[in-house]
Amino acid sequence: MTPMTRNFLFAALIVVAALAAAPAVQAQALKIGFVNFGRLLEESPQAKAAQAALESEFMPRQRDVAAQQKSLEEKADKLKKEAAVMSEADRVRTEREVRDLELNVQRRFKELQEDLNLRRNEEVGRMQRALLQEVQAYAKANGFQLIVSEGVLYAAEGIDITPQVVAAIKSKSPAAATPPKP
Repeated sequence: MTPMTRNFLFAALIVVAALAAAPAVQAQALKIGFVNFGRLLEESPQAKAAQAALESEFMPRQRDVAAQQKSLEEKADKLKKEAAVMSEADRVRTEREVRDLELNVQRRFKELQEDLNLRRNEEVGRMQRALLQEVQAYAKANGFQLIVSEGVLYAAEGIDITPQVVAAIKSKSPAAATPPKP
C-alpha cells in the first residue's frame, strides 16, 4: 500500500467517524475550553510553593558562593596593589592562591547551577502532573468535553478557562501556598 493510499484511507476513516459522531454531537452541545498552561504554572499556589522551597533550599549555597566570589575579588585586588612590593615567592604563592580560589568558585558555582536546574526540573515535572490532574478534574466537574492547551493559534476569551482553573485550585488547596518542608 502506497503512502498516498494509506493517507487517503486514513482521511476517509476520519470523515466516516466524524459523520457517525455527528448525531450525538448535535444532540448535545459541545463544550470546549482552553487552558494557558504556562500561565497556570505561573499563577498556581503549587508554583509559588515550589519557588519558595527552591529558594530556601538553595539560598545558603548561593550566599556561600557569593561570599567566596567576594573573597576572590578582594584577594585579586590585593595582589594587584601589592604585587610590585611583594617578594617573588610571596607573589607566586598569592597568584596560585588566587587562581586556586577562582577555580574553586567556578566549580562551586557550576555545581550549584546544575543542582538547582535538576531540582527545578523535578519540581516543574511534579507540578505539571498535579496541575494536569486539576485541569482534568475541573473539566469533568464542569461538563467540558474537550480542553486544549498547547498549539492553539486562537482562543476566544469565552473559552479560556485558565482564570477559573486557577481560582478552583486556589480554593481547593490553600495549604499548597505554604512551601513544603525539605
